[in-house]
Amino acid sequence: MFVLVEMTDTVRIPPWQFERKLNESIAEELNKKLANKVVYNVGLCICLYDITKLEDSYIFPGDGASHTKVHFRYVVFHPFLDEILIGQIKSCSQDGVHVSLGFFDDIVIPPESLQQPAKFDEAEQVWVWEYETEEGAHDLYMDIGEEIRFRVVDETFVDTSPTGPSSAEASSSNAAEEVQKKEAPYTLVGSISEPGLGLLSWWTNS
Repeated sequence: MFVLVEMTDTVRIPPWQFERKLNESIAEELNKKLANKVVYNVGLCICLYDITKLEDSYIFPGDGASHTKVHFRYVVFHPFLDEILIGQIKSCSQDGVHVSLGFFDDIVIPPESLQQPAKFDEAEQVWVWEYETEEGAHDLYMDIGEEIRFRVVDETFVDTSPTGPSSAEASSSNAAEEVQKKEAPYTLVGSISEPGLGLLSWWTNS
């Protein structure tokens, strides 16, 4: 679920921090820049693990700050495909079951990846597994807040870097739409369509 990623960056340290140890200032600046941010095709950055190498620091004309090239390792949330995770159901919609890990909410289990047969209860706004038994079908509700075990089957990265407007007309007419269509930079797709996956209560209660 968590991996160490080797990164390189040039860190700017302002003059008023020169009295501090260089490592401490660099660590603070790296966490300010990366912590809780998604790096494209890397994952969700959590915290700095260690600094492996500091190159020479330079002060450029017109800027009293120091600029240091830093090699470091960062703790990143990036589950591998087919990894089993346990989260909590945050909400349900026609698009599927939305799951949260507490620190990461952009997880969806689409309808086709639920235990089958499944239906969406419009009144309760929850998904239901119509579990077949010899006595008939039993409705097992996927209530909000329940713990759920799922398999990671896909991931999606979206480049959310700011881009300039293609034209004046497009920027004025589509400004509101762009706000509404804002996509998550990193989304996980889960599946519970196999025995042992789904709500923990399904498999632990006798």
